[in-house]
Formats: sequence, structure tokens, C-alpha cells
Amino acid sequence: MFFTGLFLGIAVSAVVGLGVTLNLVMSGNALAVGGGNTYVPPTVGQVPSAQAPVAAGPLKEVGAQDHVMGAKNAKVTLVEYSDFQCPFCSRHLPSIKQALADFPNDVRLVYRHYPLSFHPEAQKSAEASECAAKLGGNDAFWKMHDELFANQATLSRSLYTELAKKIGLNAANFDKCLDSGETATRVSTDLNEGTSAGVEGTPATFVNGMLVSGAVPYSELKAAIQAALK
Repeated sequence: MFFTGLFLGIAVSAVVGLGVTLNLVMSGNALAVGGGNTYVPPTVGQVPSAQAPVAAGPLKEVGAQDHVMGAKNAKVTLVEYSDFQCPFCSRHLPSIKQALADFPNDVRLVYRHYPLSFHPEAQKSAEASECAAKLGGNDAFWKMHDELFANQATLSRSLYTELAKKIGLNAANFDKCLDSGETATRVSTDLNEGTSAGVEGTPATFVNGMLVSGAVPYSELKAAIQAALK
């Protein structure tokens, strides 16, 4: 009887321990193994929490070449490095627009390019937006910006011409600009400067120089703006 009870107790303990372990793993909680020296990461499906704004590297100052939306003398400048084919950038766009609406006199947006190499249309769509800016100015850039994000799922060379015509640009002049690749250097310059400033992915939003990485909830972007206004 003693040995039977002993074995039964060990078996129950093992089952309970296994159940606790599986519960921790399935819930996405970290599990320390072997005295806490080995880390089992959360499950793949878990959504990571957003990082707090961090000080970044040297961010290029806003200049005449930049695409700016919002109050000229705004107290807070959002410099966003983005990619027109990035789904997280598209998801982040409503938060950016909400910030401009909530702080019409205090916030302005600066858009800079950061085309990711694994997005096949990222580079050319960025060039298309720059051709729009060359032919139609800042307003045309922002119209093309919105159209590219709205049509993110179908980005293609033929689409860029259709969008150029839709926003009122001369299609022949637009095609000449885009096919020549003359705006490619501008795009790569943004990319290189973003990397130097600490950008590693998109979207990357600098709030008065403090880097907020990823498509964070609007509440977090708003909190970063409010902190910058203090």
C-alpha cells in the first residue's frame, strides 16, 4: 500500500506539473527552465506590447524638400518613415490622421520613405509619389500618398499611371518621370538617413525626435504627443 500510494502521488504531481507548463506556454507567458537560465518565448500568435518612445540617432531636420502636412509652426513634428506596401503602415495611417485632427494647431506630419526590400512594389510606389510631387507639388504628393495606401493590395506600374491621371497629373509627363528613375535617389536618400537615425522597420514615427516603433494604438501615439507638448 505504501509503494502504491507513493507511485500514485508521483503520477499525480507529474500530470499537474505538465498541465501548468502547457497552460503557461499556451497563454504566451514566459517560462524559465533550468534555474531561469533558458527562456522559452511567447507563442507566435501573441501580439507584442508596444515599446515606449526611445531616444534615437541623429534625425535629419525638416527642410524644404520634405513633404509636410499640418500647421507650419506646430510644437510637435511627427516624422514618419513608411512604406506604401507595408500593411502595418496602412494600419498606422488612421492613427496619424487622428493625431492631426485632434491637434490641428500643435502637430504636423513629415513623410519620408523607407521601402523594405521584401516588398516588391515599395521602391517604385515611393518613386511614383515623388514624381507626383515633382509635377504637382505638395498637394499632389499627399493625394498620391492616400491613393497608394488605399490601393495597397494592387500596386503595380500600370496602376501608378492610372492614379496619376486620377489626381489630375499629365500621364505622359508622369510616365516619363517614373520610367526614367529620376526620383530613385531621393527615395534611397530617405532610406539611408532613416537607417542612420535608428529606423529598423516600418512604420517608424519620430515624435519630436523620440522614436515610436510600429503601428502602435492611437492612445499610445497620443500619449507621446501630449508628453512632447508639456
